[in-house]
Amino acid sequence: MVKLTVNKTEITAPEGATILEAARSAGIKIPTLCHLKDINEIGACRVCVVEVKGRDKLLAACNTPVEEGMEVRTDSPKALRARKTNLELILSQHDTECTSCPRNSNCTLQTLSEEMGITENPYPVTAPKMNWDTDFPLIRDNSKCIKCMRCVQVCEKVQSLGIWDIDGTGSYTRVGVAGGKSIKSVHCALCGQCITHCPVGALYERDDIAKVTGALADEGTVTLVQVAPAVRVAWAEKLGLERAEANEKKLAAALRRIGFDYVFDTNFSADLTIMEEGSEFVDKLTHRSENKFPMFTSCCPGWVRFIKTEYPDMVDMLSTAKSPQQMFGAVAKTYFAEKIGVPADKIYSVSVMPCTSKKSECDIETINGSGAKDVDAVLTTRELDRLIKLHGIDVKSLKEEEFDSPLGDGSGAAVIFGATGGVMEAALRSAYFLVTGKNPDPDAFRAVRGQAGPWREAEFDIGGATLKVAVASGLGNARKLLDAIRAKEVEYDFVEIMACPGGCAGGGGQPICDGFELAGERGSELYETDRKNPVRFSHENPSVGKVYEEYFTAPLSHKAHELLHTDHFSWDVVK
Repeated sequence: MVKLTVNKTEITAPEGATILEAARSAGIKIPTLCHLKDINEIGACRVCVVEVKGRDKLLAACNTPVEEGMEVRTDSPKALRARKTNLELILSQHDTECTSCPRNSNCTLQTLSEEMGITENPYPVTAPKMNWDTDFPLIRDNSKCIKCMRCVQVCEKVQSLGIWDIDGTGSYTRVGVAGGKSIKSVHCALCGQCITHCPVGALYERDDIAKVTGALADEGTVTLVQVAPAVRVAWAEKLGLERAEANEKKLAAALRRIGFDYVFDTNFSADLTIMEEGSEFVDKLTHRSENKFPMFTSCCPGWVRFIKTEYPDMVDMLSTAKSPQQMFGAVAKTYFAEKIGVPADKIYSVSVMPCTSKKSECDIETINGSGAKDVDAVLTTRELDRLIKLHGIDVKSLKEEEFDSPLGDGSGAAVIFGATGGVMEAALRSAYFLVTGKNPDPDAFRAVRGQAGPWREAEFDIGGATLKVAVASGLGNARKLLDAIRAKEVEYDFVEIMACPGGCAGGGGQPICDGFELAGERGSELYETDRKNPVRFSHENPSVGKVYEEYFTAPLSHKAHELLHTDHFSWDVVK
């Protein structure tokens, strides 16, 4: 341990800790803008500068290690003046039209400007103009970019894609697509991690709220909405509800107030996905010599985009099962449309997802099977929050309401789709039943939960056969796992991969809480919801059983293949 004083208060900190970490441990706040622990510690913004006795220059607290006997002033006139000047210089190259910014009231730059008392800027503003294809699901507005490098580092160090890079020097520095290419011509997975780690409004998802409100206003259109598992644990984080209050039943009530004719739960189609994907896996095991292993899950479109561009030789190992979003859309415009007697083209199907890549997935032409576009629009959790505010809904006063039937029932196994390892665990629960005819202990496969190291692996006995499985989240970890599989350093039967660290709970479409990684906390809530659910197996979902009885006959049937499976080779990521 190292002893030092910060603002005349003696504190101790571990050797190697930074001044920023030492100060925070003692409850002393030092502002930061570009800092992301272990990812971006380059002191680029100079907003965290402090004065250290015996040093001529101010030092960046985020990357200066503590020393024995160091005397630090975080609040000296020199440090405070320098911080304010540095922030004013950043603002001089920033479009300060905050009212029209998607990060208005949730922007670190805006917050720091208020805290430092910046009411006018002595420097002229020369923000670059926005130049971007706004039809693309992910949008970059360089007039808002503060060149903090977070997006560059997250994409490179966490997701291993290197989509973003810098060009130019000094005040002419710009961040954009590496190599000066267009975003459509590079291997962007659309994971959205650059969005959730941007401290300002330089990166955001395409806003599809106007399309949805237009459909809601059309009296000749039947509108329905599905809500993904991970949305239920995050939707009210920015709406003033405590986590204990913000359950899916209040969310269902909010969506009805918005005006949707039918409000459904994607948990229904998550269970349907398990029936198809689990049956596909058991069938491959039965005919092992005719198939390649491992079989990869295919629920995450960011992961599917990644494997198609980075590991095209392994695409044939993906499950052909569609994601729950797309399965739901297909069932809604066929089975459900027939039940209510409405043509598919008169139904407007909306999904609320914790994901930005889902906006691209629904536009893949060959993923549709209903004869119409299966999912017409995708809203992120953030867009849902804006839609709730747009309609003036007081979420605290909402009474709990149930989802509509028959596409509103879901099991505990479906709920955990939103956490890393959840799809694997849900699939193994039902695979065990499909092989043995008996249910396992619902928690028999909990060894795949969470994340330890680049990936988590486990072995399970199912009907006398030993299965080796692996789970990874985050595309950097996925790359390490795929490289090990390709090099034959490891062998598995079944592998789950989610593009976002922590799974959908940490998705690129979730509410942004700058400086906090909430995937673990949100995921824990999903597992608790599973534990309390009276139905914890996908094959015991009564609505799923009914749709097979009335429409699909059985998993992997001809009609199931037509509507619930897809061809991963029929489309390209790069345009």
